[in-house]
Amino acid sequence: MHERRAGSGEKNHRKSVWRRALNQPPAAVPPAPPARAPGGEAVEPISIVQAALYRDGVRVSSPATLTETYRELRKQPSGMAWIGLARPTEGELLSLAAEFDLHPLAVEDAMEAHQRPKLERYGDTLFVVLRAARYLDAPEEVDFGELHVFVGPDFVITVRHGAAPDLSAVRGRMEDSPDLLKLGPEAVLYAILDAVVDGYAPVVSGVQNDIDEIETEVFRGAPEVSRRIYELSREMVEFQRATRPLVGMLHGLMAGFAKYETDEELQRYLRDVADHVTHISERVDGFRQALTEILTVNATLVSQQQNAEMRALAEAGFEQNEEVKKISAWAAILFAPTLVGTIYGMNFREMPELHWALGYPFAVGLMGVVCVTLYLIFKRKDWL
Repeated sequence: MHERRAGSGEKNHRKSVWRRALNQPPAAVPPAPPARAPGGEAVEPISIVQAALYRDGVRVSSPATLTETYRELRKQPSGMAWIGLARPTEGELLSLAAEFDLHPLAVEDAMEAHQRPKLERYGDTLFVVLRAARYLDAPEEVDFGELHVFVGPDFVITVRHGAAPDLSAVRGRMEDSPDLLKLGPEAVLYAILDAVVDGYAPVVSGVQNDIDEIETEVFRGAPEVSRRIYELSREMVEFQRATRPLVGMLHGLMAGFAKYETDEELQRYLRDVADHVTHISERVDGFRQALTEILTVNATLVSQQQNAEMRALAEAGFEQNEEVKKISAWAAILFAPTLVGTIYGMNFREMPELHWALGYPFAVGLMGVVCVTLYLIFKRKDWL
């Protein structure tokens, strides 16, 4: 199901409200109030998937709310906060924007979602939009999700719109590699990029299997194959939109290695991700080309099949016409003696040659001559 998009007037009004709110001093923007259970006690908002503070690559605390996260981070000057959100509320994003000085344009994008993959730098903060993908085996289709990442000097905020990717696995991997995690927020960004790109591999395998099946169905003449080709082509357009911008984004990151003094080991990791993205992007381009060619071949085969059916119908009509000719010719041949016999069978008293001795042989001979003449005429016209 597609979410309803806000109208232009409504969207512009909301943007103006967000800008006014984000441009206020931090103290004027209260943190998101915690949800309340039926008994009145505070509970963790469901949009906060997980929040943790790290120092030297080791988790030191796991705050339950945004307010606790802010307080703990202020107590850890050398620490790093990693906050994971899933479809957050407007209040939560405004609270994060006020606390970490996020740019209003980036916050607007995170609220709206439906963004193209991109990388923007706002001062010391990187804003990254990624399109994750996963292959669903049962319906044999590709499901896309959207991930927004804010990377600052001492924080990483992930805003997820959709089921993919599973960032809990990324967090677990980084916590199992404290030497990598202690490199800071850029290392977390690498891990997220690597997870999104690795998630493309099962999609590529699933699409390759679909294309192999489609090729078999095309030459087998399956009636629903054209629809399947069209649907898979649309998914490849979306897949291409998700992967192609990543190549430029990663090259942009690599161009800033020297300026931002990125760790050499992290540089190697990011180059590896860039290589994988390039390979995936080339595969997706190949899939689109292959589907275009398969669609052309399918159209040709369908046209040939239709021509064969029309030819078969024409041949059947020709054969039927030949049979009608034969039947008509024999009917005409048999009609002549029937006509003569019918006339002489009327038994009127006053009839020509009724008492003529040669009348009977003459009538029989006349019928024979007429039949032979008609036979020769029809034979010459290839009716017989």
